[in-house]
Amino acid sequence: MKQWVRMKRIKIAILISFGFIVLVVSLSLWAHYKAKKPPEELQLPKIAFEGADSRIEKIRFVEEKQGQKTWELEAKAVQQYQGQNVMVLEDVKVTFFTKDGRAITLSGNRGKVYQDKKNMELEGNIVINSSEGYQLKTNSMTYQHQEKRIRTADLVELDGEQVWMKGRGVLVDLEAQTVKVLHEVKTQWKAGKKG
Repeated sequence: MKQWVRMKRIKIAILISFGFIVLVVSLSLWAHYKAKKPPEELQLPKIAFEGADSRIEKIRFVEEKQGQKTWELEAKAVQQYQGQNVMVLEDVKVTFFTKDGRAITLSGNRGKVYQDKKNMELEGNIVINSSEGYQLKTNSMTYQHQEKRIRTADLVELDGEQVWMKGRGVLVDLEAQTVKVLHEVKTQWKAGKKG
């Protein structure tokens, strides 16, 4: 057990060192970039992979509080926009862990993470899977870290062992562990287990 803890600490130290190196390189690139161009009005980049300060392939971030994993983010590629405090992600997968050990996985084609508040926007083939077997599909989604809520105004389809729902808009409260389909709701109860 002690060896596992030591290995975990080494991994964390390596991850912190890597993050520090990326930060130093990004700040150097940003300072060089700012010195050459006159300041312009700041606009958040569209979800694209052009003009980033840095690019990292195959990344994984984990947040822990009091030894408990609260969320984990994986992406095929990350582009860093230091001046705007934004990371643009490609092939994103985020897993949220509830206090009682349940997992909710959110995946999508591309997205943004606003580093200062840890808020996210995802778009393209969004799928949310719960450890209870529910699956929700939509086209775009936002995550508000402070509220621990996932939202969309797009069409949604929810499928579970006992129920199928379709509608427009959804609100997922990770703390309360609730899902609300907001408008134009159609529900179909299933007679038994899938099989």
